Parts: sequence; structure tokens; C-alpha cells
Amino acid sequence: MVNNSNNSNNSNSSNVIKNDSEIQSISKAAALGDKCFSYILGFIKPGMSEKQIAAEIERYLFENGAERLAFDTICVSGVRSCLPHGEPTEKSVECGEFLTLDFGAVIDGYCGDMTRTIAIGSATSLMRRIYDIVLEAQLAAIDMIKAGVRCYDADKAARDIIVNAGYGDQFPHGLGHGVGTQVHEAPTLNAKSEEVLGKNMVITIEPGIYIPDCFGVRIEDLAIVTDFGIINKVNSRKDLIIL
Repeated sequence: MVNNSNNSNNSNSSNVIKNDSEIQSISKAAALGDKCFSYILGFIKPGMSEKQIAAEIERYLFENGAERLAFDTICVSGVRSCLPHGEPTEKSVECGEFLTLDFGAVIDGYCGDMTRTIAIGSATSLMRRIYDIVLEAQLAAIDMIKAGVRCYDADKAARDIIVNAGYGDQFPHGLGHGVGTQVHEAPTLNAKSEEVLGKNMVITIEPGIYIPDCFGVRIEDLAIVTDFGIINKVNSRKDLIIL
């Protein structure tokens, strides 16, 4: 879930460095998110409303072990996928549109958080290009993140790719944020953050591009920072899915 705060010291933070028990709980929440995404791919049909799809996501999470939602489910389609925090509406999901799903369950008091953007029916060449840029940006950040890396530099790894592709102004939020008992905790990964990533921090990695009056794309994983890189707790596929 996107954090628009520029504050690198989030006051809603629990322990920034997570212990084994905390990581286990977050891992269970992330695994439930993966299962939910796999399920919802078989549920979505053109003509369904954003609200209908969001409600089914939440039903699945609760029926499969969620204590509560980590945050209000984001389900936005077509031009509304330009809204990083868009709330689901009665708008129908139509062929030729992007659909962005951002959701998370709480298990053992700890949050999951993942985002996937999929296409319904078909995707234009522009849709495919923007998706590929966002994915390239996310993978670049994943490749460089490890303990000792500055949050600013992690953000820059993704942002440079988006800027160089000509869409810098359409990436308005930071690369990610910490996750724990709250879905937004320290550290904050953005262009102003001077924080340094440490072993066993749990962070999101979620670049996005949002083209006004057109569409948006965001891809988000939840990862454990290690000395050698990350352990990605979101295992859902990231190639462009066209339902």
C-alpha cells in the first residue's frame, strides 16, 4: 500500500528490526495474500464492479484466517487505476482496462501487503510498455536492496528507470515503507529518506506510474531485508496477466 508521507521517521512504528516470530507472522500474512490473489484471478469477470471484486477479496481473506484487514482494500480499474489510494466503486471492470488490486490481511497481529496490476481481456502497446517499465524499476530496486543500503538509494534505483523512460512526474510516491503491526512503519523508502536499511527490516517495494486520464500501474512485494539481499515473501507472478 502506497505511503505518501515524506517523513522518514514514521511515528506509527513498532520495532523496526523484526525478530523471528514477527517475521513468521508477516510471512503467514503474505502467504494468505498470495493465495487470495490466485483465487481472485479465477473470480474476476468483465462487467463485475470494483466493489464486488473487493468484497470477494475481503471475504476470502476472512474465511482463510485473517483477523482483520491491514487496510481498506484498493480495487481500481480503467482510468481510476490512476488513483494510488482509490476506493472501489460501482464502476464495472471492462475489457481493455487495467485493474489494480492492493490488499493485505492481518495474522497474529502483523500485516501483509501486496499489489498486482492485471489487464482485462487485452492490453494496448502503451499498457504493455508502462507495465514493463514499472516491473523493470521494481526488479532494479530488488536487485540492490540489502542491509546497509540507504533508503534514498533504493528509491533512486527504481526512480531512475522511470525517469529515464520519460515518466518521472507520473511516479508521485516513494518506493516503499516498513510493515509490521501497522501497515505503514519505518523505514520510509523515498527520495528524501536518509534512513539505512538493516537486517530483518520488513519493507514494501512498490514503484508505480500513473498517467492522468488514462491508467496506472503498480507492482508491490513485501520483503525481508538481509545481509545478502532480500527474501521476497510475495510469490505471485509478476509478468503481465491478461484475463
